[in-house]
Amino acid sequence: MEPKDDNYYIEKVLSGETNYFSYIVEKYQDIVFSIALKVLRNREDAEEMAQESFIKAYKSLGSFRGSAKFSTWLYRITYNTCISETRKKKQHFTSTDDVQISDEAEEMNLDGIPEENRARYIKEALEKLPEDEYTLVLLYYFEEKSVDEICTVTGLSASNAKVKLFRARKKLYTILNEMLKDELHTIL
Repeated sequence: MEPKDDNYYIEKVLSGETNYFSYIVEKYQDIVFSIALKVLRNREDAEEMAQESFIKAYKSLGSFRGSAKFSTWLYRITYNTCISETRKKKQHFTSTDDVQISDEAEEMNLDGIPEENRARYIKEALEKLPEDEYTLVLLYYFEEKSVDEICTVTGLSASNAKVKLFRARKKLYTILNEMLKDELHTIL
C-alpha cells in the first residue's frame, strides 16, 4: 500500500475512523519525542509530554486549518506543551549570549574524518547545545523546515530565528572544533 499524505489520514480521523491517527503518531513520534527530550532534558518527562502533544493534536485536529504543514502545526503543539511544562517546573533556559564563540569555528573542516565518526561527532555536539538552539537546528537542517515554518513552531520572529540559527550554527562549529582538538590530543 502506497503511503498517503497527512491530509488523507486527518480526513479519515475527522470522519470518525480514529484508528487512522496511529499512522500520524507512527510517522512523527521520533521527532516529537526528540523535541520534547531536548526541551525537557528528562526521558520520562519527554515521553509524557510527547504523548500529551499527540493527545492535544488529536483533540484539536478539527481546528487544523491547513494553512501550514501538519508537521509544523504538530511541532508547535509539542514545543508549546514542553515549554509550559518547563515553566511549571521553573527551569531556566540558557541564553545564547552567555556562550563565547571563537573565530576559529569558521575554519573547522570535517572532511578528513570518516563518515561514521562524523555522524557521532555531530550528534554529540548537538546534545551540548541548549534546547532552544537544538530545536532550531533540528527543524532547519534535519526536518528541512523553512524559517517561516520555524517561526510558526517556536513563535520567534523571522529575524530572531535567523539570528538564533546563525548563533547555534557557530556554537555547533565551536563545540565540534573543541571535540576534534580533544580527540587529536588523545590520539597523539
